Amino acid sequence: MRWFFLILFVVTVAVVSAIGVRGTNFSYTPIEVFPDMDRQYKLKYQKPSAMFADGNGERLPVPGTVPIGYELPKGKDRAANGKAIALFGFTHSDDYYNTGRFGDYFGDGMPASVKVDAALLKRGQEQFKIKCAMCHGLSGNGQGPVSKHWPGFPPTANLIDPRVKALPDGQIYWTIAEGKGLMGSYKGIITVQDRWAIVAYVRALQFSSGAKNEGAVKEAFEAAQLSANKKKSGTISPQK
Repeated sequence: MRWFFLILFVVTVAVVSAIGVRGTNFSYTPIEVFPDMDRQYKLKYQKPSAMFADGNGERLPVPGTVPIGYELPKGKDRAANGKAIALFGFTHSDDYYNTGRFGDYFGDGMPASVKVDAALLKRGQEQFKIKCAMCHGLSGNGQGPVSKHWPGFPPTANLIDPRVKALPDGQIYWTIAEGKGLMGSYKGIITVQDRWAIVAYVRALQFSSGAKNEGAVKEAFEAAQLSANKKKSGTISPQK
């Protein structure tokens, strides 16, 4: 029995020494058995650093840097209106390709530099699944996982609704870029080209809504491609 109490005492002292008195403030750094990466050798945001001459820990991107997935606008889309804005190392202009607008009006149809083909629709499908489907649903009917887990929230837009079908392409593009209602702006994470790819895919979803089989879906995709190419130049829509 004596050995039992002796062993119990040793175990108790060991546990208290390892864990410590929880909630007690100490004037010295306690012994950490598992630091759990509480302190790391790294530069934290908005913190100074003596490593650089200006003393700032945060550094600007190297001039000319383009984020992965982005590319500099080319040709007529680079500065159609003569206004190119330098932004985080890449340029952005206020033409139809970059804004979906002609001045104060939304445009309709794809920009001349966007080729609507199977590759563009596939890219739009990939980006739609990653960025949009959680709210709008894979079919675009607005019944994504978010609507099931957050009941009571304002309903997500039904993209295959006739009202949305009637919207010009430029307005759908603008909504992706700038956001609307509870939907925030996606222009920081979706490239210009991918925004137009999503617009093309949304049109394909609208064409294929109600399709009964795979053949009908294929025909709907081809109809979406043909329709987009017919409106290629981008016309002004009276909707603001």
